[in-house]
Amino acid sequence: MSWLFGYSTKPPQPPTDDPPAENGGAAAPAVNLSKSEKKAMEAYRFDSSALERAAQAARELERSKHAKEALELSKLQETTKQQEQLAKIKGYEAEIEHAKVDQKKIDYEERRKTLQEETKQHQMRAQYQDQLAKKRYEEQIIQQQKSQDEILRKQEESVAKQEALRRATIEHEMELREKNKMKTIEAEARAKAKAERENRDITLEQIRLKAAENRTTILESIKTAGTVIGTGLNALVTDWDKTLAAAGGLSLLALGVYTAKGATSVTARFIEARIGKPTLVNETSRFSLLEAVKHPILTISKAITSFRKPTDALGGVVLAPTLERRLRDIAIATKNTRVNKGFYRNLLMYGPPGTGKTLFSKKLATHSGMDYAILTGGDVAPMGKDAVAAIHKVFDWANTSSKGVLLFIDEADAFLRKRSSERISEDLRSALNAFLYRTSDQSNRIMLVLASNTPQQFDSAINDRLDKMIEFGLPGQEERERLIRLYFDKFVLQPASEGKRRLSVDQFDYGALCSNLASRTAGMSGRALSKLGVAWQAAAYASDEGRLTEQMCIDICDDAVRDHRQKMEWLSAEEKTRSMMPYLLDLPPLDNSNEAQSTPKLTEPPVKAESSSRNKSLTKKTAGKSIDTEK
Repeated sequence: MSWLFGYSTKPPQPPTDDPPAENGGAAAPAVNLSKSEKKAMEAYRFDSSALERAAQAARELERSKHAKEALELSKLQETTKQQEQLAKIKGYEAEIEHAKVDQKKIDYEERRKTLQEETKQHQMRAQYQDQLAKKRYEEQIIQQQKSQDEILRKQEESVAKQEALRRATIEHEMELREKNKMKTIEAEARAKAKAERENRDITLEQIRLKAAENRTTILESIKTAGTVIGTGLNALVTDWDKTLAAAGGLSLLALGVYTAKGATSVTARFIEARIGKPTLVNETSRFSLLEAVKHPILTISKAITSFRKPTDALGGVVLAPTLERRLRDIAIATKNTRVNKGFYRNLLMYGPPGTGKTLFSKKLATHSGMDYAILTGGDVAPMGKDAVAAIHKVFDWANTSSKGVLLFIDEADAFLRKRSSERISEDLRSALNAFLYRTSDQSNRIMLVLASNTPQQFDSAINDRLDKMIEFGLPGQEERERLIRLYFDKFVLQPASEGKRRLSVDQFDYGALCSNLASRTAGMSGRALSKLGVAWQAAAYASDEGRLTEQMCIDICDDAVRDHRQKMEWLSAEEKTRSMMPYLLDLPPLDNSNEAQSTPKLTEPPVKAESSSRNKSLTKKTAGKSIDTEK
């Protein structure tokens, strides 16, 4: 047992399979056996030496002082091996359970796939059956339509045949009636001609008698009238009292006629000045009895607005900061002039159309507490000879206002153009002279404001009557963004927030959209930008759900920009010159490609340099007056 516990380094050698030699150790001869025979012999061979070694090891182990420890160690080893075997058994059981679970999952997945496939097959079968039913229904409808068309065609042919027969019958009847009528007329004409030939002498005698009677009647009438007139003249000449009475009566009659005519004219002018408004005035804030009768609700709303506190003169008007400061100074000066009953200054506002000239004029009159009246220069020329009287009526009507009137003339260059270089009619020249006569002096009742897109066409006398000139240019990048925000809120967000209309807006960054659109709309006026708001609202109303999206806003803006560029291309060469319309943009040629249309690029002209040159040219035209212009 010493080798078992490590006391000996050489373990006992295992016995060899060779049998012991006989006769003094001589080896027995080898026996030739097969492999199967050797395995059978080994199975029944018993080795006694192993038992002897085991008995010897047991004896040595009993005699050793470590026998108990070795026994305990062997027990522990046996226990450990048993636990390891149990753990392996548990692991095998867990793997078996896991395999069962996986098998169940696989079975469930297979069943699910089978059910899905069956469902898919059912759906495909149902769809196929549905398609077959639809196809059969469509074929049935087509067949019915064909049969109906055939029936309708046959009915139309039958109706056409009947109509043709009816027309032929009617034409034949009309032809027979016409023939009978012609025969009747011919017979009547022949009978009448025959009767006239037979009664010719009697007819001539009747004509002679009628002529003699008419001649006798006329002669007697002339004699009677002459006798009456002669008797009256004789009595008038012989009796002086009757002569004086007749002369006085005729004089009084003439005086009454002319007096009534003059009183009627004066009364009409008074009623027109106090109750109505002149023909040339298109719009006014002044109270008029006739307008109140025609539009009572509008008149009441204007009256309520007039009692409110005056608003800001630039409220709702988006302009450049420098221009805003100038206009605010003008508004303050105008208001103080009215309060102190001073003389008003005449203004000229020029620039491209749609930049806020008319809107500011209304705001200025409302802020200053004045009435405003809007005229159009194009209404003067069609009036012809009546234009002079119409202009005088406008100024007479304005002078009767106790508040003062801001007289705004839009497109004033239509009748205030140069007399020296322009070919104008005599009527228009007379109207210009009448206007110059009524504006020769400063007024404390009328403030004249002219608006024009081409101020170079004004007559020099008109320039002499202007005290201040203000240029309304196209809005810049910041002004366009403010305008787009204003109109987007007015036409889109406010109606959508009220919820009363069929309008809603998608959720997106409105500020970023307005900035993007402002960069796209270079060269567009405030009026064009306001039309963008109306177009957005119309697009939302035209959509299926009444919803406005960001892409819709961008597409509408791009369309408006393309339209604006096309309008600029349509302008004549004279209109594009700097001398005629210096505010126009130098737009590039119109590109029809989709990319160019989707992102149009417009360039703004250098406003400062052009404004300076224009101010210099306009300063030369004024006759001795200092004109306050701003570069």
